[in-house]
Amino acid sequence: MNNSSSHPLVDAAANFRCGYIAIVGQPNVGKSTLMNELVGVKISITSRKAQTTRHRITGVHTTVDTQFLYFDTPGFQTQYSNILNRTLNRTVTTTLSMADVILYVIEANTFDAADKKIMALLPDNIPCILVINKSDIVKNKAILIPFAQKISTMYSFSSVIPVSARLGFQLSNLQSEIRNYLPSRPKVFEEDDITDRSEKFLSSEIIREKIFRFLGDELPYTTTVIIENFELEASLRRIFAVILVERIMHKMMILGKNGERIKKISTQSRLDMEKLFGGPVYLEVWVKVKSGWADSAANLVAHGYE
Repeated sequence: MNNSSSHPLVDAAANFRCGYIAIVGQPNVGKSTLMNELVGVKISITSRKAQTTRHRITGVHTTVDTQFLYFDTPGFQTQYSNILNRTLNRTVTTTLSMADVILYVIEANTFDAADKKIMALLPDNIPCILVINKSDIVKNKAILIPFAQKISTMYSFSSVIPVSARLGFQLSNLQSEIRNYLPSRPKVFEEDDITDRSEKFLSSEIIREKIFRFLGDELPYTTTVIIENFELEASLRRIFAVILVERIMHKMMILGKNGERIKKISTQSRLDMEKLFGGPVYLEVWVKVKSGWADSAANLVAHGYE
């Protein structure tokens, strides 16, 4: 996918650097927000619901002398061992082995047994930067120094940088520090690329984000968004999506009274897509129970969504 704004690139020379940066940490420490801010465009979905990110997503940020390739990963789950969490954890460990630099993200003034388990997985042969996120919520900034010093004694971090991804605080310094550890290498993506994911994939992720934002923990992780049709007519994108749920009660939750909730989900999704894609979007979203797709249209009309 392309971004309309681009940077002039120098020829691949000795000072041009390009590398992969893995962003890892517990759920809800702000990994997706951090990547979105570092890339400059929202390509990874965010919500307060833990484990919103299911896939490894590459965000691309290109400057005159560097191409940063960020991997946003699912939050590493240490508490439960179901199939989904094992799959997500495997994604994280695989990503670590592919990285040139690792950003280990923790929340300011918060470090527990789960963080220690994740830290134990960090490889010794890859530069790792400790990123202390949400530093803006700590009123007494003086306590951040001893906190950072304490965590630094547990692992040989290349550097320690407190940031606020939400406010953009210290992100330019973080990016400069990352560049120090990237290898001299020609660019992998074109200068105006912002991700390796297709617009179709990003559309499904945007809808999934809105579902979680409107329903939170009420809805199970097994809820899936499928883009059944994606058409591009000049600058207009026509997108037809299906939200798959396991039970009729989940369907009713997403629809809301007289279809009001699904209308909000659709509207907010469309606005985000238009902002990301830089053009108009026509969006239709349906909700279907996985075992009963055939009668979905009748169910929608019956419950007030037309």
